[in-house]
Amino acid sequence: MLVAVDALEWLGLDRLVFVPTNTQPLKAELISAPAHKRLAMVQLLIGSDDRFAVDPVEIERAGLSYTVDTLKTFAQRFPDAERFFLVGEDAMTAFRQWRDPEQILRLAQLAILRRPGATVDRRAGLPEGTIALATRLVDVSSTEIRQRVRDGRSIRGFVPESVAAFIETERLYR
Repeated sequence: MLVAVDALEWLGLDRLVFVPTNTQPLKAELISAPAHKRLAMVQLLIGSDDRFAVDPVEIERAGLSYTVDTLKTFAQRFPDAERFFLVGEDAMTAFRQWRDPEQILRLAQLAILRRPGATVDRRAGLPEGTIALATRLVDVSSTEIRQRVRDGRSIRGFVPESVAAFIETERLYR
């Protein structure tokens, strides 16, 4: 949430919308929580903060989740809105493998969330005009959280209490 709040403020957004994937094409083999449970966790995460929203568009569409399809949907829903697509810097190494990356760039302004000290090699094909936002150093990853759960260790303090309780109750990542 720290990264989301920073991005919201730095970009001057009216609202930041989280879009949980159904199945990410480049990580289809990754064992994850079911889509509807990840959606519930994001809803718990944002709570009643009206600066944030969660949209189930990719889950409702089913199948593989392609960013370009989601951005087309948002462009149809909000034709006059200035749209930004926020993505972690680590995901940019595979950007050219995504479905229709040029169309993605036409549908939204790309904003990369950069971890302190990390760099993306510009030769990797970062699009011109990409906004780079420095994020706070929060040395926690979703991989680490899932591993802590598998190992039977606490995730309290790593995620909001409501999300930790949901993961425990639903017995996710075990």
